[in-house]
Amino acid sequence: MVAIGTWNLENLFRPGEDSGRQTDAEYDAKLDALAATIAEHSPDVLAVKEVGDPEALEDLASRPEGSWNTALADPDGRGIRVGFLAQSALTSLEQIIDFPETLAPVQVDDEGSTITAMGRPALTARIRKAGTNIDLVSAHLKSKLLTYPSGRFSPRDEGERARYAVYALHRRAAEAAAVRAGVDDLLDGDGRQNAVIVAGDLNDEPQAATTQILLDPGGSEFGSGGYEREDQGDAARMWNLAPLIDEEQRFTRVYRSRGELIDHLMVSHALTEAVESVTTGGVDVSSVADSPGARDSGEASDHRPVVATFELG
Repeated sequence: MVAIGTWNLENLFRPGEDSGRQTDAEYDAKLDALAATIAEHSPDVLAVKEVGDPEALEDLASRPEGSWNTALADPDGRGIRVGFLAQSALTSLEQIIDFPETLAPVQVDDEGSTITAMGRPALTARIRKAGTNIDLVSAHLKSKLLTYPSGRFSPRDEGERARYAVYALHRRAAEAAAVRAGVDDLLDGDGRQNAVIVAGDLNDEPQAATTQILLDPGGSEFGSGGYEREDQGDAARMWNLAPLIDEEQRFTRVYRSRGELIDHLMVSHALTEAVESVTTGGVDVSSVADSPGARDSGEASDHRPVVATFELG
């Protein structure tokens, strides 16, 4: 049995950083709460998001029982990054950064600035369990939270809001395309044999166009009529495990009092029949809005984890 999870740890910085907890006591409480959830699910690998200080991830790794390995990608402009916290050995570490070559640069502001790479690089790693190599991708796509010039979170008018929503959507879609290109490399033309898992905070729900970019070709989702029928697409497609989560627990964040499933585990064909269970961990999270400063500092994270168990061999 192997357990794989994904969790946005929400600004895991050591005390004193702008985005972190301000006192040692608050920091210790956050680490204890995160560690308790990790110990409860005991994942072989947890794909982590919003890690600020690498030392903070090491602090977290020292809390649960056992020996834990860590690996991190490069940080974004805010100083946060994706990575892995794992009881298994992590090999074949590589970053996914650049957008596909034929994709035009993506406009990100009213000044016409463009980008050709992910703001937060994704990170790939390989583990070996029960004689099976599993390639993992930890990714954190562009947030739905809109940021305006001078760091504002409120637009000057509805025209500005609409434009910046388009910029964010285009960026998230391009980042999804970059991750999908990385997944194609890992699948190596045969997802029936090659086990690949995308473990990401995709910042959108299962049916969103950006999320769907990572799945194609469609027509064989869990619970659909096409799932039981093999076809040529099985070698390339990924399956979102979202439909396997109990419906009442099918959310990882509460936004404006509505539950959203924006954190996802996706698997290649080689793992679809190996899935034993999928959970969002039962962690209580309060509702968030468009102001990141309004968070309850008493909570460990504003996200629930998603953890799946697989029976291999």
